[in-house]
Amino acid sequence: MKETALSKVHEELGAKMVPFAGYNMPLQYSGLLDEHHAVRNDVGMFDVSHMGEFILRGEGAFDLIQKVSSNDASKLTSGKVQYSCMPNGKGGIVDDLLIYFLEDNAYMLVVNASNIQKDWEWIKSHNTFGAEMIDISDKTSLLAVQGPKAIAALKKLTDINLEEMKYYTFEKGTFAGKENVIVSATGYTGSGGFELYFDNEHAEEIWNDILEAGKASGIKPAGLGARDTLRLEKGFCLYGNDIDDATSPIEAGLGWITKFTKDFVDSEYLKKQKEDGTRRKLVAFKTLERGIPRQGYVILDAEDNTIGTVTSGTNSPMLNQGIGMGYVKKELSAIGGEVFIAVRNKKIKAEIVKLPFV
Repeated sequence: MKETALSKVHEELGAKMVPFAGYNMPLQYSGLLDEHHAVRNDVGMFDVSHMGEFILRGEGAFDLIQKVSSNDASKLTSGKVQYSCMPNGKGGIVDDLLIYFLEDNAYMLVVNASNIQKDWEWIKSHNTFGAEMIDISDKTSLLAVQGPKAIAALKKLTDINLEEMKYYTFEKGTFAGKENVIVSATGYTGSGGFELYFDNEHAEEIWNDILEAGKASGIKPAGLGARDTLRLEKGFCLYGNDIDDATSPIEAGLGWITKFTKDFVDSEYLKKQKEDGTRRKLVAFKTLERGIPRQGYVILDAEDNTIGTVTSGTNSPMLNQGIGMGYVKKELSAIGGEVFIAVRNKKIKAEIVKLPFV
């Protein structure tokens, strides 16, 4: 198992460590509920250094990104970030990712930890444009400081005007006395905040400085458990659960990052799918009875016919109610529709709802 530059720090803080995507990662510290509420109400900090980062640069970098990604990178300007996905040539998704416009002919791609090698080989296989590719994953640390008090916790450590930063923008500057730190107004919790990219050698010092600066704001370290419940309450897709090599971005409700203003892998297929419609659709649901939906549970109709499968599910800490997402037949995907979740040997009534849950 790989370690992040902060693995020993997490252990010293008493985190429960688990294997995740080949890394030794903190699942929780003070407890999932406590960490979840800290992020929703105050501020929490996650070590997400297991994520992958690639630099693509040179005159062919833009053309390569346009070829492999579904969104339109021509809309990016310096300091902007774009959410996108990479179609796999078979109607599915290689991965979802963030694309950072660093400067002319230079981009940073941020990919999921479990897909680093797969993504690298996929992008490399399409690099007929002569772009230079550099994998900086193993030397880059990434912290996500999330919650409504994130600005209060971080502004003491940087001259970057955090209050003025818009969602999905970033600046590179000095943070906690360290230069060339990327401060990005992004995150996967839906509670606002920032993500910070920097060299591994600064990880422990920056982590400790943020904890100290955030004391008055009630900052708490948070683990993968809370990260998952937070993203699900906002209806954000998780690769390996809600999207994968067998799901298309159109089915997954990601048509908004699938732009047909350019030619890209699978663009003709996905355009036709968008025009003709799909046979199934990713929906969100809330349970109306006691019971927690989990990934892999069967979704039924009133006559006990299987109509789909749960891809993500939990008990929402904010709603204290079962919530989940899953693919169902399109004709049964209407908001307000009644479905049932097979929870062990029980059949739990649920309602299809509009995202986000919270």
